[in-house]
Amino acid sequence: MTEAKKMARLAIEGLEDKKANDIRILDIEEISTIADYFIIASGTNRNQVQAMADNAEEFLGKSGYSPKHIEGYQNANWILMDYGDIVLHLFDEENRLFYDLERIWRDGTVIEKEAFLEPVGHKAE
Repeated sequence: MTEAKKMARLAIEGLEDKKANDIRILDIEEISTIADYFIIASGTNRNQVQAMADNAEEFLGKSGYSPKHIEGYQNANWILMDYGDIVLHLFDEENRLFYDLERIWRDGTVIEKEAFLEPVGHKAE
């Protein structure tokens, strides 16, 4: 498992733990130098979006990953968390629809989150 995939897995687990809505993983490695993965998720209100960001940061931090940059935390309508190989985009529902990153980055490959959450060492049959 690549370092980027490990990071994405930790972030997804942290988001799921806070009941993030509609988690999407976009593999942008082949189309951009920004990152390998965008992880996009939404929450129903400001408190949930901030809790999602806090939890993802905690899950990643416990494994030694620190964000290079975080912005938007105070308003929490769109929190961007840049970890280099992965970038998290955490939205409230209204702003997620408005910015529609999935459409903007449609050249990326959508990956099912279950592919990241399989137990380590598990081989698909």
